[in-house]
Amino acid sequence: MRRSKQDAEKTRLKVIDAALTLFSRNGYSNTTLAMIAAEAGYSRGPIYWHFKNKDDLYQAVLAVSQEPLEQLVAEMQVANAQPLQAIEQFICRWLDLLVEDAWFRQSFEILLNKTELTEQMVPTLERERGLTLTIIDGLRNSFVAAQQAAMLPATDSPRRLALLVYSQLMGITQSWLFAPDLFDLAAEKAFFLQHMRRSWLPD
Repeated sequence: MRRSKQDAEKTRLKVIDAALTLFSRNGYSNTTLAMIAAEAGYSRGPIYWHFKNKDDLYQAVLAVSQEPLEQLVAEMQVANAQPLQAIEQFICRWLDLLVEDAWFRQSFEILLNKTELTEQMVPTLERERGLTLTIIDGLRNSFVAAQQAAMLPATDSPRRLALLVYSQLMGITQSWLFAPDLFDLAAEKAFFLQHMRRSWLPD
């Protein structure tokens, strides 16, 4: 029985991997379950065993591929003794994951460049907006902790600072995914962090 559960999970993850590849390459609308099944090396039967339809699979794809991002937010929340260090670590790990983690990178490619935001995507948009608010709240809490510890002056709103950091990260992410040859993200990480740091440190 244990082996059966392990095999089922292996199949589910293989389907998700195939879906990530095709959604990021072709877009959501131009990818069919038959294409995903062929990419995974299965018939459509195993897909319907694990997922109700393409929308259900799409939700699972995003949930699994964005788990590292959710983990980063959780780690930042428990690092209030060193809140500014936690923010910098969050930024660095986000950029590292874009370079190193194909699933993480593909989730952004799908959302930012390969999905038509139609009424059909309402559940996806609600989930992603919820995750966005979670990230911003995590950053805000770290800025609050930094101001309370006198690491930063209380001149700027912690939420505004959080919004600034999030917008900067999303801008870098979108620019690099849209035109990967524009810059070497791994090589430019230190430069980006240095100048993002200046946006919250006092002159």
